[in-house]
Order: sequence, then structure tokens, then C-alpha cells
Amino acid sequence: MRIYMQIPPSDAGAPKFYHLHLQEDLLDGWTLIREWGFQGAGGRMVRDHYPDRESAEAAMLKLRDVQLKKGYRVVFMQASS
Repeated sequence: MRIYMQIPPSDAGAPKFYHLHLQEDLLDGWTLIREWGFQGAGGRMVRDHYPDRESAEAAMLKLRDVQLKKGYRVVFMQASS
């Protein structure tokens, strides 16, 4: 599952992005990868481990909601089965 969000560009510079990506671990569990920064520049990345998919998805959706309140808009979302 992926969610890609952006704050539109302003007169001052490039748009900001926030990318959430859920990935299954090789050793039982799930990793939520968060990446953010300015489009076209190096950003920051954080990886959080969760014991099961349900808790990882709940954390992902909570982070999405926090970013939406900050002004980000969902540009792309891909669900996995």
C-alpha cells in the first residue's frame, strides 16, 4: 500500500511531498516507510516496524490524517490485496 501526498508549490519554492509505503518484512512483520521533503531535493526517511499488517495500516492511516490536517493533499494512492 502506498500513499503519496503533496502541498502545492508556492511562489517561494518547490512543492513539499510526504510518501507513506507499507512493506512486508522477510522476518515476520511489516515496515512502514515514511519519506518527506521538497520535490527535487533530498528528503528524510524513517522506517517503523510493526508485528502485523493491521497495526501497520492503522499507523499509516493515522499519519495520513495528520498530514491532511497540515494541508497535504493525496495525489496518488495504491492499495494492495
